Amino acid sequence: MDLSGLSRAADSVAQSDAPAAPLACEAVATSGGYRHLSTIAGVVIDLRYASANNFVGRNLYAPLDCAWLHRDAAQALAASAAWLAAQGRGERLLVLDAMRPQRVQEALWAALQGTSLLGYLAPPERGSIHSFGMAVDATVIDAAGNELDMGSGFDELNEKSHPALETKLHAEGALSEAHLEHRQRLRDAMRHGGFQGISHEWWHFDCGDREHVRRHYPRIL
Repeated sequence: MDLSGLSRAADSVAQSDAPAAPLACEAVATSGGYRHLSTIAGVVIDLRYASANNFVGRNLYAPLDCAWLHRDAAQALAASAAWLAAQGRGERLLVLDAMRPQRVQEALWAALQGTSLLGYLAPPERGSIHSFGMAVDATVIDAAGNELDMGSGFDELNEKSHPALETKLHAEGALSEAHLEHRQRLRDAMRHGGFQGISHEWWHFDCGDREHVRRHYPRIL
């Protein structure tokens, strides 16, 4: 594969002032701009919105295959997984969500209407970075395949999930030293690949500046 060609193509996208045209989820596999999670070493896939194991309680992705990322984010995730593997603990990244089509973002937005949880979602008109294939929800699993205890679960939408409040929660006894160590290990791995975390979800990581992504990458419909 000509990696220099991919790099030049990415530079061309980054320098363009024209918004990228949206792309149907069904066209992702043949578009050439995306990589399937199953091809990334050190990554295990458990997309929670592709099952009933989520806060909505139903499969939101079927019949779509959403185990994809834009090639830029996939390259970053591969670097994160490689760094974690190099630590010698036998740990791997567990991907809980990756590409989330706009239609699913709209379904989640509708499901949270009338609740106090809308602040955890990007409004559909603005767009989640997941809908550009440039964000990942992830955790760490040990050598036996067990998820590390992060002190709160994926999509547990309350203060215990907020990285910005970890110092306070630890002082109050709501989060243990082990919880903080596990979260930091996840952050270290993801940051090694170039991802940035957010203040209110320990599991969410963006690849690249959000406004740049919204303007220069195709939104997946």
